[in-house]
Amino acid sequence: MKALVLSEYSRLEVTEVPRPAAGPGEVLVQVAACGICGSDVHGYDGSSGRRIPPLVMGHEAAGVVAEVGEGVTAFQAGDRVTFDSTVYCGECAFCREGLINLCDNRQVVGVSTPDFRRAGAFAEFVTVPERIVYKLPEGMSFAEAAMLEAVAVALHGVAVSNLKGGETALVIGAGMIGLLTLQAAKAAGCSLVLVTDVDASRLGLAKEAGADTTILASGAAMVNEVLRLTSGRGVDVVLEAVGRDETVSAAVDAVRKGGTVTLIGNITPSVNLPLQKVVSRQIRMQGSCASCGEYPQAMELIAQGKIKVTPLITAVAPLSDGAAWFERLHAREAGLMKIVLDPRLDMGLDVAKTAGVGR
Repeated sequence: MKALVLSEYSRLEVTEVPRPAAGPGEVLVQVAACGICGSDVHGYDGSSGRRIPPLVMGHEAAGVVAEVGEGVTAFQAGDRVTFDSTVYCGECAFCREGLINLCDNRQVVGVSTPDFRRAGAFAEFVTVPERIVYKLPEGMSFAEAAMLEAVAVALHGVAVSNLKGGETALVIGAGMIGLLTLQAAKAAGCSLVLVTDVDASRLGLAKEAGADTTILASGAAMVNEVLRLTSGRGVDVVLEAVGRDETVSAAVDAVRKGGTVTLIGNITPSVNLPLQKVVSRQIRMQGSCASCGEYPQAMELIAQGKIKVTPLITAVAPLSDGAAWFERLHAREAGLMKIVLDPRLDMGLDVAKTAGVGR
């Protein structure tokens, strides 16, 4: 089969690799859509340390079941499916508690570290355990389904923030996760959601996605505007979707005393924490890791129109164009949001007739 392989950092090429087969408890999926995640772009240049070449990346995917392995009963060939990016063991103490995202043996599709390597979905086929697979609603296109992983991440970030409804919220960062977190916060009942970024075009998308107010600023200027909009109090919760020193520090300054700062962004491995502000203002710092069973909720909210993903899809392209799209994303070309790769386009298939985009 053909796959887009990260052969070395900053070098992607479509090459022939062995087609996988479904082992016991596994499902072989013919990939119909796989989104390029920001973490893939950071893995592409080696900055994340979590995409060690050679590797087939890609974890935001959907497709059609091609075959099932021994013992698989919930799926059959022809089913339209998506799958979680987290591969959990189902046996450790965390999994038994339902905290699958904290699994002691956790692996991630399309990721390689010194501890594990698992091929991803920038390929014609990928195998995944049955336990992480979900059937798609009939009306959901594959391109929309490729967004489910990111929607689930946003929903989890909101879920661990323990919102009761009626809160004021600030989303820092209007990238993909920030824009989806904005919508998830709205769906959770926040009365006011502010979004801040330094990119005016992304703030335009935030406004279209339902932001009550957008702030084109960072650092102290952004904090001052948040305080002005909240009569000096600060917001109840900050959903930080960047993960840098300056954004985490600004999150602490923008939240009210006794409020919550939820850290979703994960660009840098460490940041400086303004400890005395956190302690003296009794701020709750909450980390959010991936997702934890939010896929059904994500499907429901998209079906209800409460979370809109189609406006965030910039292009659906063949796998053979993947390297060029990575270069453009890495260069931070203006106007790009989500790029979805469809390997079937390279095979000359009529995707409209093969359960593709539009179904």
